[in-house]
Amino acid sequence: MRTPQFATRSVAVIAVPLLLAAAAAVAAPVTAAAATARTGPADPASSVTISGSLSGVAATSARNAWAVGFVGGGTLILHWNGSAWRRVSSPSPAGSTLRGVAATSARNAWAVGCANCTSGAPRTLILHWNGSTWSRVPSPAGQLSGVAVVSARDAWAVGYAGTSPAGSLILHWNGSTWSRVPSPGGYLSGVAATSARSAWAVGEGTSFSSPKTLILRWNGTSWKRAPSPSVGAHFIPFLNGVAATSARSAWAVGDSTDCGCGPGLSLILRWNGTSWKKVPSPTPGGGTTLFGVAAVSARRAWAVGLTGEGTSLTKTLILRWNGTTWKKVPAPAPRASSGLSGVAATSAGRAWAVGFTTNRSREGSRTLILRWNGRAWK
Repeated sequence: MRTPQFATRSVAVIAVPLLLAAAAAVAAPVTAAAATARTGPADPASSVTISGSLSGVAATSARNAWAVGFVGGGTLILHWNGSAWRRVSSPSPAGSTLRGVAATSARNAWAVGCANCTSGAPRTLILHWNGSTWSRVPSPAGQLSGVAVVSARDAWAVGYAGTSPAGSLILHWNGSTWSRVPSPGGYLSGVAATSARSAWAVGEGTSFSSPKTLILRWNGTSWKRAPSPSVGAHFIPFLNGVAATSARSAWAVGDSTDCGCGPGLSLILRWNGTSWKKVPSPTPGGGTTLFGVAAVSARRAWAVGLTGEGTSLTKTLILRWNGTTWKKVPAPAPRASSGLSGVAATSAGRAWAVGFTTNRSREGSRTLILRWNGRAWK
């Protein structure tokens, strides 16, 4: 059985556990000097390279974006102000990491993850941005992997709680407190919401004797499991990310493997307003895992992840939906090994993708931020 994806995301959002362990062991705290952006040859202001790894990204405009992750056993938050990425101070309990981020404006954002992540008693970690500072908000035991925000009074966070088997964990923000909402079992890794009456959560089920993708739907009253397509006999499916543009249009991405281990076959599902259907997608590089997806319309969407085989070094992967098919597009792959874990888009000509890079020994994990300028990823 492969470790639940969001559990491994606590380090670098990589499908290969060995790489995760190596990246975590060598990650060092960021100094003030290290937090300064390194200029690159193509678009220096749009990237920042520091120790650590990024797991999620959110953007509300050309001048407001957030990227979150971990560094040295603590939280890492970066902010884009329209001209440069800068590290922002954030609460950082022992053994903490951030895995997801969502925002509605320059004054309202949420970041989620876990504290004491590797201990026997991890606790959810929820941070809120009020326009000037990040502060921790009380939340229950468990681990969180994704967050979606509808408004200042309506937000969702998903993950899991407990062990053997773990139960899905869904929390709702009503404007004053986070509270747990009943949900079907399984591991949840991503959530998307378009209104108070429409939301999706995806992940993996707990039954490996008859594995199926796990998709939950919020109808305004309760969370219920939605029918989802089979990926074929002898394959174990994992859904890592979900994005929705309306009640009739949504995407879910991940991979399917025959061993439950490293990168497998890319997996993309589409909601057409009536049912979820599997959509053909490329699987380059021997194996593929997709971690993040973003959509701006029915004809424009991005999916990101990595390619590799088994425990080999990995490379960044970006797929683009043009309204008809998913196709691979060129993407920078710095250093010996790299991967992407999250993507956000505000228009057809503007998007961000975040992740990690390491050296050939899978040491020295560093942040990776790529920008789509309407013509190319740089």
